Amino acid sequence: MQEISGRRASAHSGKAAAEAVPTLGSLPEWNLADLYTGMDAPELKRDLARAATEAAAFESRWKGTLAVEAARGAEGRLGEALQAYEVLEELIGRIVSYAGLVYAGDTSDPKRAKLYGDVQEKMTDASAHLLFFALELNQIDDAMLESALAADAAFGHYRPWVLDLRKDKPYQLEDRIEQLFHEKSVTGRGAWNRLFDETMTDLRFTVDGEELTLEPALNRLQDADGEVRRKAAGALAATFAENLRTFTLITNTLAKDKEISDRWRGFKDIADSRHLANRVEREVVDALAAAVREAYPRLSHRYYAMKARWLGMEAMNHWDRNAPLPETPHAIIPWDEARHTVLSAYNRFSPQMADIARTFFDRNWIDAPVRPGKSPGAFAHPTVPSVHPYVLLNYMGKPRDVMTLAHELGHGVHQVLAGGQGALMAATPLTLAETASVFGEMLTFRSLLEGTSDKRERKAMLAQKVEDMINTVVRQIAFYEFERRVHTERRNGELTSDQLGRFWLEVQAESLGPAIRLREGYETFWTYIPHFIHSPFYVYAYAFGDCLVNSLYAVYQNAERGFQDKYFEMLRAGGTKHHSELLKPFGLDASDPAFWQIGLGVIGNLIDELEALD
Repeated sequence: MQEISGRRASAHSGKAAAEAVPTLGSLPEWNLADLYTGMDAPELKRDLARAATEAAAFESRWKGTLAVEAARGAEGRLGEALQAYEVLEELIGRIVSYAGLVYAGDTSDPKRAKLYGDVQEKMTDASAHLLFFALELNQIDDAMLESALAADAAFGHYRPWVLDLRKDKPYQLEDRIEQLFHEKSVTGRGAWNRLFDETMTDLRFTVDGEELTLEPALNRLQDADGEVRRKAAGALAATFAENLRTFTLITNTLAKDKEISDRWRGFKDIADSRHLANRVEREVVDALAAAVREAYPRLSHRYYAMKARWLGMEAMNHWDRNAPLPETPHAIIPWDEARHTVLSAYNRFSPQMADIARTFFDRNWIDAPVRPGKSPGAFAHPTVPSVHPYVLLNYMGKPRDVMTLAHELGHGVHQVLAGGQGALMAATPLTLAETASVFGEMLTFRSLLEGTSDKRERKAMLAQKVEDMINTVVRQIAFYEFERRVHTERRNGELTSDQLGRFWLEVQAESLGPAIRLREGYETFWTYIPHFIHSPFYVYAYAFGDCLVNSLYAVYQNAERGFQDKYFEMLRAGGTKHHSELLKPFGLDASDPAFWQIGLGVIGNLIDELEALD
């Protein structure tokens, strides 16, 4: 199943959510019936049984035959085998998607948690019967495989997937070891991920006697009142500290688990497995990270010094980093207005893009309200091509929530368009998946900015966009550097909470600069970042996508015509093309170190414009 493309970690208290509803208007809740009508649906029970029996039958039919079928050329049946494999992958993906989305709706519900756990176990067992297929395909001689791809049209259809699979070949293990890794994932990494999720959604943060879950506590760091921000930061730090042993144990265990897997597979660098999954070269990521680190002084350091001055401070405390400017409008944005804002921006770029996004609203593919136990943050889940994506939000009417809606709908549009590639080839590497989402944000921001003539309002909008871009580029690369330190040092033994806190403070101080004071308690704030747990080294994909989109948007602004067609062609490609192929029609090359300076320059130009307005 494709990794969920997501965003911020958050949750909300029932009381706060209830108070917000009248202002926000009617918020949609997703209808999962397109997957299954309910947790007890007979179709779900049927498909669970079908997945188990058909996966076993597939293994019995095809295991040990693939090289023979490849040698038969046009008479071979590799195409038939691969089509059957794709059908099973889609079936399993449908079941797992449904269980995951039901669980995300309320992770505190024991019935949902049981369904999620049971499905994970059963589908892990079923997919164990499919493990041989990719391993056996990769054992076929290159020349013989190429001949089979050319001779068998049904097999040749999957050429991008087959050739992409060959990139995994150097890191694949003997069949029995792969099966052991696969089956133990439920009681290993999967169990620790679930422990993190359920612990995080159970956390409560006490502010002025009120118990909050993570989302409203984090949300108060954006309050206009500095005292509210300070108390929220204190509450966050206190609860994180109380649970520090648990989060330290989870982090140590998962880092060691990853080290074991990497060592067995032969990965040289701690992030190489992520680079392989993203189909991006280590040198490209290293160039991105180096360019961003080098830009810290002229981007985040310079901006936060300006912001401290705007707020009348010599230096900001860490809880002031996302404080609104005095010019920032404080009105809550109703759901219908958010919907209109995003769809209008999408429509200006392309009516087709707006039509796809509108379907998410019209058919209840979005779950927007904040609920107790609901999964934190926001994500777009592609499910499977025969159905459609779903979007989860925790919408509270902030301007950033509107941008999050634009972001996740960008993922959704991308997933709909890529679905035509089928279950095996629709999935997009994270680096390119974030391109569509960040592009959707940029369209929405530019549309709003062009409609703003008031100087103070324009300043507030520019500042918010700069902060979002710093959070997406600078902060995510700082996260990446934190992970590199954690996983590198973990190879020398278990890490203490103090060590983790020190690494966190060091990378944050370096990236944020002298205009932000990291006060006591901030050393625990690494604990709530879900990407560290679920997808190690995921975070650089955000910086990759943001810088790429800055360059892509510049091409769009200068293009006379035809950009939209090329853009949609890129999204439709799904996982069938390397980033170099996808970007070539736009005249862009991510392997060129100078490429990243273009994207970072866009952020610098916005800061220049803010200085001119000051």
